Amino acid sequence: MAEKINSKTVDEVAHLARLEFTDEAKAEIATDMNRMLAFVDKLNELDTDALEPLIYMNTETDVLREDEAVASVTQKEALKNAPRKDSDYFKVPKVIDKSEE
Repeated sequence: MAEKINSKTVDEVAHLARLEFTDEAKAEIATDMNRMLAFVDKLNELDTDALEPLIYMNTETDVLREDEAVASVTQKEALKNAPRKDSDYFKVPKVIDKSEE
């Protein structure tokens, strides 16, 4: 079986996803992640030597429409209800801090 997920691993994943959890939630998440790993590990018990690789999930073909660009909302209309904006763009808070890398 794969290595067990512990609180430290949950903390590392939470940091990467920019999430915060209580200790109780971390325990539940670790349990769920361990259950997922156990399921994937169970799949390793299957004998797949005689199976051909699956390239496509089905034999159906997609019916696609022609892609046509149409202007449905003007820039002015899109910015009208934005909480923070300048004359041309939405303003959003900075999410990636290079000093953390």
